[in-house]
Amino acid sequence: MSRWDRFHNRLAITVAFVAPLVVAVVLAPLRGYFANSAAALTMVAVIELVAVVGNRSAGVIATLSAVVWFDYFLTTPYLRLTINRRPDIETAISLLVVGLFITELAARNRHHWRASNNALEYASMIHEVADLACGETPNSRIIERATESLVTILNLRSCRFDVVMAEPPLARIEASGEVVHVGMHWPVSDIGIPGPEAEIVARWRGRVVGRFVLTPTPGEPISSERRVVAVSLVNVVAASVMGDQHAS
Repeated sequence: MSRWDRFHNRLAITVAFVAPLVVAVVLAPLRGYFANSAAALTMVAVIELVAVVGNRSAGVIATLSAVVWFDYFLTTPYLRLTINRRPDIETAISLLVVGLFITELAARNRHHWRASNNALEYASMIHEVADLACGETPNSRIIERATESLVTILNLRSCRFDVVMAEPPLARIEASGEVVHVGMHWPVSDIGIPGPEAEIVARWRGRVVGRFVLTPTPGEPISSERRVVAVSLVNVVAASVMGDQHAS
């Protein structure tokens, strides 16, 4: 996670706690002029804003904060965390349920949006390397661009291409996206690519032309989709290298 992402998450959680409090304080002097259900709807709007702009944790915190300050400032007895009227209890429960529902919906939409953007980005990377391979670009430049893309796709610390295979083999990302390490399938989606180094073999039509040696970020989970994209990218490089070998 980048420094900006950490700052954004901390800011979102702070706003999630403070924003409902500010709204409740502003509404408190007016509580005799409108129904508590109207105040609850205002709180829902605040929760929705936090959930959309922030993250799931921020949305949950905003929901709980809204319920607490709604109770404390806007229900009798005022300035106490006690509700003694059934309509207010029902409104508070509805605020909690709706807030959590909105938070989950926003989180799912955000996930789908990111997945769609990532898919477009990865397809663009493969297309760029394939375009280079179809032209007269030297293999060194194709490999360099593929290396840069692999670092991005797999969130690596570094990556390099080796023509010679080493023994014993490193942890290996297979064509299916599975990672095999010392004969076992490694749970990369949970705990990341095993280190200190792993590899993707560059193979075309059964012939090995080299390997990409990966230096992973420790403990960084990598989805199966990203691993499959990485292997596809390596396959494009392998086809280019093999084509040059045949031409020479």
